[in-house]
Amino acid sequence: SSIMFSEAEVQSARGAWEKIYGDAEDNGTTVLVRMFTEHPDTKSYFTHFKGMDSAEEMKQSDQVRGHGKRVFTAINDMVQHLDNSEAFLGIVNPLGKKHATQLKIDPKNFRIICDIILQLMEEKFGGDCKASFEKVTNEICTHLNNVYKEEGW
Repeated sequence: SSIMFSEAEVQSARGAWEKIYGDAEDNGTTVLVRMFTEHPDTKSYFTHFKGMDSAEEMKQSDQVRGHGKRVFTAINDMVQHLDNSEAFLGIVNPLGKKHATQLKIDPKNFRIICDIILQLMEEKFGGDCKASFEKVTNEICTHLNNVYKEEGW
């Protein structure tokens, strides 16, 4: 299925994303720490983070920082290909497959991460920034969920 973004939507989504991606490691870390703090069950997937209770400790963790940056890098790759369905899915599909089959991550966690990213965008850059990126997060989550369905979730 093709991804339906108008040229204007692509441009405004990229503009919104660039703002938060400018500090990928810190912002990626903030997103993960929020997820682990607000949804503690999500920590169980990350063996190194399990014992960490304080947000401060998590923020300092190289593993948390590294994964936060990886999440942001993956989304950045997707954002570069919003105007090319095949390339977009070429990034989303293997990522979904890995999380479904090897890591066995509940797909609801993708929605949680996306919502926290939108929340952070709004806090830092305002409602327009968030609004410009909402459709992108919906596409990412929809396509990841499709991969999970194909893998029998």
